[in-house]
Amino acid sequence: MIFEPSGRRGYIPQGKTIMEAAQELGVDLQSVCGGRAICGKCKVKVQEGAFGKALSPIEADEKEFFTKNPGLKGYRLACMARIYGDVVVFIPAVSQTDKLIVAKRAKMRTVEIKPAVRKYYARLSPASLDDSESDWERLQAALNKQYGLIDLKVDYHVLRDLQQVIRQGNWQVTVSVWMNKEVIKVEAGVNEKSFGLAIDVGTTTVAGYLCDLTTGEVVATESKVNPQVIYGEDVMSRITYAMDKEDGVRILNETIIEGLNKIINSVALQAGIKYQDILDMVFVGNTCMHHLFLGINTEYLGLNPFVAAVHHSLDVKARDLGINLCCGAYVHLLPTIAGFVGADTVGVLLAEQPYNKKELTLIIDIGTNGELVLGNRERLICSSCATGPAFEGANIRHGTRALPGAIEKIKIDPDSREVLFKVIGKEGWSADLETVEAIGICGSGIIDAIAQMFIAGIIRKDGRFNTNLRTPRLRLNEDGASFVIAWAHETSIGQDIVIYQEDVRAVQLAKGALYAAAKIMMRQLGVKKLDRVVLAGAFGSLINKESAAIIGLFPDCDLDDVYAVGNAAGDGACLALLNSDKRKEAGEAARKVEYMELTVQAGFEREFAKAMYFPHMDDLFPHLKKVLREEDRDKERVSKF
Repeated sequence: MIFEPSGRRGYIPQGKTIMEAAQELGVDLQSVCGGRAICGKCKVKVQEGAFGKALSPIEADEKEFFTKNPGLKGYRLACMARIYGDVVVFIPAVSQTDKLIVAKRAKMRTVEIKPAVRKYYARLSPASLDDSESDWERLQAALNKQYGLIDLKVDYHVLRDLQQVIRQGNWQVTVSVWMNKEVIKVEAGVNEKSFGLAIDVGTTTVAGYLCDLTTGEVVATESKVNPQVIYGEDVMSRITYAMDKEDGVRILNETIIEGLNKIINSVALQAGIKYQDILDMVFVGNTCMHHLFLGINTEYLGLNPFVAAVHHSLDVKARDLGINLCCGAYVHLLPTIAGFVGADTVGVLLAEQPYNKKELTLIIDIGTNGELVLGNRERLICSSCATGPAFEGANIRHGTRALPGAIEKIKIDPDSREVLFKVIGKEGWSADLETVEAIGICGSGIIDAIAQMFIAGIIRKDGRFNTNLRTPRLRLNEDGASFVIAWAHETSIGQDIVIYQEDVRAVQLAKGALYAAAKIMMRQLGVKKLDRVVLAGAFGSLINKESAAIIGLFPDCDLDDVYAVGNAAGDGACLALLNSDKRKEAGEAARKVEYMELTVQAGFEREFAKAMYFPHMDDLFPHLKKVLREEDRDKERVSKF
């Protein structure tokens, strides 16, 4: 089995799928739908080997996909095609995960520097025949006398090397103490530099922030695609994999640990240090990522009533988890809340502190699973809903992740219905470029596309296409109505990039779930309007907030009070890393916020049905009055073409 363009190769047992071969050989290959032949994101091109001999024949599900997507001659779906002979396959850029654009920068926030690990310089009196006190007791006494530290424990690995290190430093050492309780590292001589790592493990992406624990500066960052995506794009796909595969939890655990160690090596290299110099780590992630990081069975997370193994914060030795840090370092995991609302949401709470604010704030962390927090210092409630991967380009016929060449911004003229767009990696709009070479539409572009199509009258309030329009971009065939965003000559895939009716429906389902959740939460608090809307997460920073409002991603709010705050979960992890008091604050916040299970709330289905409309079936949007052009939006307008 040979994979191109990486050149990765190896022997694979007969009968394995190409996807399974990719997983075994460590090849980056997208798997959005978890191997159900729905998304088509794992398509690969067969370069060698006859279909009848090297690979299993195309069966019904796979055939249906290629019938809907003509022009993919020689391609197979990696999740369906089984291997029965030597074969070489080429993974196109659109199917790779390692080229995805991951945006998870840290935001500068003010915090008092009070880390969990502090360094102390100690000068010891040398041992002698007249003073034969043990080295550990001698060090304890020095730390007590010089800094008032009492009842200290020592890490076993530190104790093993203690005598040698003390003598290397000529009885002068730098001691790293965790929470003023335990000595986790002893270094010869004086070493004032101290580093810690904040980690945000999302379902799709992973980000690491290396911080100087003395200054609070973020000295290095690294973000990558979560390597678990090859086993399923969303939370439920991974839970299913863990349940169906005998050693599924172990595989998913080892995969994320290996990925995190790569991030650790990368940030250490950027900072010019060794990974052994990293003394502390704080972890945030949704409940499923939290459990898989710890190697905890996720089966009961996927079964009603969706119960987690633990809610409270944890401190675990990094070495026990397989994480490469200082030998005695701890990993602190922020608490989870309930259901799928996990430590990442607690990180957002720490960063945004709605529990200290008077304004009624709705925080939405948008991903394959949407988490929402609503309230202020009086009361906070939270919920989660499955939005699916539509906002990340999956379940969209020509959707793609944020790759170079992905369409990220779209404008449609409301009269001519002509389209301008921007692609990742190129400056300027499509009309101004000699070559565009679009490969598909990523999440931010999809939201723009639907919003612009609605404003231009291409789709109606209920999401159906306006079939009375006269424009060559509108197509009517056996697949239903569709609208061309990019012509074939503007792409690198040899075909038009099109928005189909099923794509509109996928967006409606995703945004409808978020809006309905917000409405149910507002009803629970007895409020009718929002003071602020906060869009958290990397994706929230990339979308156009006006487009998000137009499609009805959230209830009406003054757009001046709609903020994108970036990766607030990662920011919260940094805060807890730099100030140990924030860890206690996180625990208090997690227990203060009330969890609401949406599926058991009366009227949720009705709210969801209303929220399927653009921007909503009957809610008013005074702040969008000019943009929506209400006098036109429900008419079947005919262009001048």
